[in-house]
Amino acid sequence: MAEQGSVLRGDPRLDKLRWSRRLSLTSRILFVNVLPLVLLGGGVLYLDSYRKQLLDERFKLALVEAQITAEALAGATVQRQEALLIQIGKEQRLRLRVYGPDGNLESDSFALAPPSFDLPEPAEVDQREFALRMDRWFDRIVGAPALPDYIEPGEDMASAWPELVRAREESLTQIVLRDAPDGTHVINAAAPVGLDGDTLLLTRNPVDITESVRSARTSVALIVLLFLAVSTMLSFFLAQTIVRPLRELVQAAVRVRQGRDRAVEVPRLPDRRDEIGMLARAISDMTGALRHRIDAVESFAADVAHEIKNPLASLRSATESLSKVEDPTLRAQLLDIAVHDVRRIDRLVTEISDASRIDAELSRAEFERVELDRLVANIVASREERGENDGRKVTVLKSDGPFVVMGVGIRLERVIENLLDNAVSFSPPEGAIEVSLSRRNGSVDLAVLDSGPGIPEEKREKVFHRFHSDRPEEEDFGNHSGLGLAIGRTIAEAHDGSLHAEARPDGAPGACMVLTLPAAR
Repeated sequence: MAEQGSVLRGDPRLDKLRWSRRLSLTSRILFVNVLPLVLLGGGVLYLDSYRKQLLDERFKLALVEAQITAEALAGATVQRQEALLIQIGKEQRLRLRVYGPDGNLESDSFALAPPSFDLPEPAEVDQREFALRMDRWFDRIVGAPALPDYIEPGEDMASAWPELVRAREESLTQIVLRDAPDGTHVINAAAPVGLDGDTLLLTRNPVDITESVRSARTSVALIVLLFLAVSTMLSFFLAQTIVRPLRELVQAAVRVRQGRDRAVEVPRLPDRRDEIGMLARAISDMTGALRHRIDAVESFAADVAHEIKNPLASLRSATESLSKVEDPTLRAQLLDIAVHDVRRIDRLVTEISDASRIDAELSRAEFERVELDRLVANIVASREERGENDGRKVTVLKSDGPFVVMGVGIRLERVIENLLDNAVSFSPPEGAIEVSLSRRNGSVDLAVLDSGPGIPEEKREKVFHRFHSDRPEEEDFGNHSGLGLAIGRTIAEAHDGSLHAEARPDGAPGACMVLTLPAAR
């Protein structure tokens, strides 16, 4: 019962998931399914670091090439310099230019031989091209600094290239990265040549870097988009298979709560064997139990009004007649009737009050281990001392125990007392009453057998109805409320047990009331 109470109060571990309660179920499913793809798509951004590594390697290569070429050109004749420019430019796919001390262009490998690469003019490039737009988009995401555009000067002189100016001033090799009109990179390396004031400008267009990065980005982006579309569709499909039945359950629950239609059927979803189906069937069963309880309350209220009305009518008749009757004997009889009706009403109110609060009390109670055999022995001994058995002999029999159950001792005592009261009232004077305890299939059975007329099979269920009263003829009317067995069954069911009537197992005359409770582990 303690575990059940913790479940009803809520699992504290669920408090850690409060962040997700702000989102709808569809949003949560979509978020969980799309998040891995977003993380995968973020891997595209790491391609920028791959590009930087490639460019760093090309920078080092350009630096070495510029220095080696400058050393080879130093002191060489003009013919030898031109031959070296043609050979190196062709083999390494470079453009090599030599500027004199005055800054004028003296030699150009592209003028001495066919160009080893072509750079398009800005007017020839469509800026709406997908590759360019994707490059700019990725650069903005990764926060890459904007590169200056590579533009050939109208008059090709050393002063038109800042890297050449710095190389002349510092006598050190300078490297600059620019963007070509088609989105590829251009690496310029400027190095001084010898001591005569000449400078070398080495230009490389590493198209392979841009192409490999674009290819990788495009492939990953297409894969991510494809899986994102598929995952989104599957997420919505999954969400619908979960959200749609939940919405149907919510709508049915709202209609049940509003109580506008008693015939509202909560969908049980019998084809679903998952948690949604379990929830649907649990809600359906809960709704049925709730309706049954509401009907029982309404019936109980009607029965209470009927049961109280009878003694009230008798009491009213007796009190009204008192003022008109002068015969002392008759007045005494009327007073006895009035007193009897008052006691009957008091008994009814007490029993009704007890019956109405049993469910609520047991739902909040903490179950404890109860030794049923010891409880029965104490009850029987106490009744003997108080003379409540009216001369009937009560015998307790039990098989091998233990007879330990989980429950509320005072309530289980109430059930046993009611069963014994019922057995005493139906047993003849000097009759025998037997209480037996036994274990069967993980449960404890307590049977109370009387020596009365017994209960016909067709009436064995009716005796547990509230206010049902089929008493012995010799018993005074109104001494029992008809709630004893009904209260006993309510208590038994609140303990996950049962209370029912059956014939005596030995075939002797009399009734047998059997209380079955789960044995404690």
